[in-house]
Amino acid sequence: MTVFSCRFDRLPPALVHRFATRQALKIISGMQNFDPVSTAQVVQAAQLGGADYVDIACDPALVSQAKTTGLPVCVSAVHANAFTDCVRAGADLLEIGNYDSLYAQGVQFSAGEILDMARQTRQQFPDLVLTVTVPHHLPLDRQAELAEQLQNLGVDMLQTEGGRSTHPQQGGILGLMAKAVPTLAATYTISRAVSIPVLCASGLSAVTAPLAIACGAVGIGVGSAVNQLQDEMAMIATVRSLREALTPPVPHPVQV
Repeated sequence: MTVFSCRFDRLPPALVHRFATRQALKIISGMQNFDPVSTAQVVQAAQLGGADYVDIACDPALVSQAKTTGLPVCVSAVHANAFTDCVRAGADLLEIGNYDSLYAQGVQFSAGEILDMARQTRQQFPDLVLTVTVPHHLPLDRQAELAEQLQNLGVDMLQTEGGRSTHPQQGGILGLMAKAVPTLAATYTISRAVSIPVLCASGLSAVTAPLAIACGAVGIGVGSAVNQLQDEMAMIATVRSLREALTPPVPHPVQV
């Protein structure tokens, strides 16, 4: 059974309900995307498309800008001290993670480094919901072990990843399925190792979003499938398709 910490009580009830009913949709603008115009486009698309919250770079000006939409705001960073000004600006959730942009620079964090960052962040911000991404470069059994250690530190939610580790040769549905396999496998493994909620992210699409929930996630996080689009209408359409994929269908009577 998934257990939500008392810190979730600080979040808007609508967002808590989405987590509790395993329908949460987070749209990610990018941990290193400090461009206010690009961030605003992603946040606006998230709002209009029906996302539940946004995850943006750790910058107080971006937080203030995003808060005008009314969506809850998560900020991502890899240094505990980076969060202070964003918390003052009104950030609702904190996250150590969204490492994808760092992998291209050859940066990887060890389990020990992530535990240190989580410990420092928890100590500095004891009242806010803290999510930590479990890095995909660790073997699955080590991911599960790290997840348990993070839970013991008081982390409120975990996030998986893995989209950058696959390069599907096929297109279409087969390619979308292959892209999601690493993060789905991590979600399945981690959600069975811990009782805190797990968010599945990286490499997901409307096709694979329901699979993330079936693997044990309380919701999904989507970044590049939205933030790499150039057209705002296309962004909104993509968010809406993700929203629909996470919304349980209304049952229709079956005639016999």
